[in-house]
Amino acid sequence: MTRPAAPFPAPPADGGRGVLVTIRAALPTLRPAERRVAEAVLDDPAAVAGRSISALASQCSTSGATVLRFCRAVGFRHYPDLRLALARETGREEADNGSGVHLTGDISPTDSLEQIVAKITYSDARAIEDTAATLDLGALARAIDAVAGAERVDIYGIGASGFVAQDLHQKLHRIGLLSSVWPDPHAALTSAALLGPRDVAIAISHTGTTIDTIEALRLAEAGGATTIAITNFGHSPLTGHARHVLTTAARETTFRSGAMASRIAQLAVIDCLFVGVAQRSYERTMQALERTYAAVQGRRVPRRESRRRNPPSAPRA
Repeated sequence: MTRPAAPFPAPPADGGRGVLVTIRAALPTLRPAERRVAEAVLDDPAAVAGRSISALASQCSTSGATVLRFCRAVGFRHYPDLRLALARETGREEADNGSGVHLTGDISPTDSLEQIVAKITYSDARAIEDTAATLDLGALARAIDAVAGAERVDIYGIGASGFVAQDLHQKLHRIGLLSSVWPDPHAALTSAALLGPRDVAIAISHTGTTIDTIEALRLAEAGGATTIAITNFGHSPLTGHARHVLTTAARETTFRSGAMASRIAQLAVIDCLFVGVAQRSYERTMQALERTYAAVQGRRVPRRESRRRNPPSAPRA
């Protein structure tokens, strides 16, 4: 089993990039008062780095003891250790983005188009960087082994995660692996019920709390299939039915319903999974890619004909 173990690992001693990632991952396991503290930290880590424990407790309508329990829940023994880690991380981010300010990715009604572009690209880049830094390579290797040796691969995902599931299905199918994607909840359940010990089920959910995805993975687990979860929260209901857990590290901000950074992080993980599987049978993979590439070449407009149909605009006088 490669489920993440509790409690959450302490952030690096230098208060590195993992601090905010660790806090976000811990959110589902925190008590309500501790969660308020976590959300205050995530909303403005630079400001919290300069506040006393009593000031933060007052802001969150709780006690200093609760703030201390939160610190210990995310790997810090004392509150000053958390403040130092936050100061280091926000300082590093400000230096990295060159703006001299801490970018959160949140979009405000007054942001210019230039600021919107900067915040979105910053958020997406951080999602990939943080996911790469925190991805369990051992779990990834075991997931690759399972998929590469599977007779059949079922992939489940709802909503935006469903688009990611379809992308993984297309990749696996193109190199000759028998895989199916089931965005419809009823179809997913009926397919999962037929999986056995030689099969693999992959469930994708940012929150890990989507009931339809959880139920499909639970049925696959009950049938003996090797189960894999791709989620942002290692301690979520979905991971309770997963033999291998691959975690992303994305923060969804103002337009959460758009599932922007989470989708980018999920795509990075499935690309790593796919390339690892493809590498196991390199020659066969290359042959399959060449054959499938040749199969669709006839559906493209030749370059010369395309230029004739769309001549370049005449230069202006």
